[in-house]
Amino acid sequence: MKPLFAQITFVLSLVLTSSLVIAQPAADFMDKLQADARPAADKARDNTRRPIQVINLVGINEGMTVVDVQAAAGWYTRVLSAAVGSSGRVISNVGPRALERENGQAARDMAAELGNVDISFDALGEIDASNADAAIAALEIHHANMESGVVYLQNMASMVRSGGKIIIIDHEGTPGADNSALHRIAKQDVLSMAQAAGLELEMESDLLHTNADDHSQMVFSPILGRNTDRFILVFSK
Repeated sequence: MKPLFAQITFVLSLVLTSSLVIAQPAADFMDKLQADARPAADKARDNTRRPIQVINLVGINEGMTVVDVQAAAGWYTRVLSAAVGSSGRVISNVGPRALERENGQAARDMAAELGNVDISFDALGEIDASNADAAIAALEIHHANMESGVVYLQNMASMVRSGGKIIIIDHEGTPGADNSALHRIAKQDVLSMAQAAGLELEMESDLLHTNADDHSQMVFSPILGRNTDRFILVFSK
């Protein structure tokens, strides 16, 4: 029996190892981040946003469908597009305000260039997605208060499959302070919102932490030079 058990264990280890090899960003992920086609302004933010480390940390893998919530100019859209590869899809939610600028042509051009991106001009809660593998909101939930933040997270959760990821990245604030004036939010406030929204915390990380930011400055302050202290939270339904 021992030899048979050993063989079964060996086969199982091979299966698990194979799964780990498959579960990673597209093979050309880093090449695309360095490509000339990627905007120089995006590359300039890589030192503080650490795209490679973040993507690996939160587990965005090749072939996934990911929603970039309130994607703005699309920094994360481009990073996610490179990570999921040609077999994956990114729904870039630039929102209705993007239509006010040349009918959203910049977003449409980005989607055409990347090839695996669908543009959503919908407001949060109206996005046409219901079975994505993950939804990410980067530097956006700080606009919400406790009540609207719960709805925000519930809307994100409605876009992902059971067991899918709800990823929040934002500028760290000070509990009890007037964080909204500084475009910040305390991590504990987001955790409270998520608990009220019925989400389960899977992971929190200080990967984007910096001691250079004491949370007292507005995030756009030239003193910080965009190097803000940020938290990463990953939830599931």
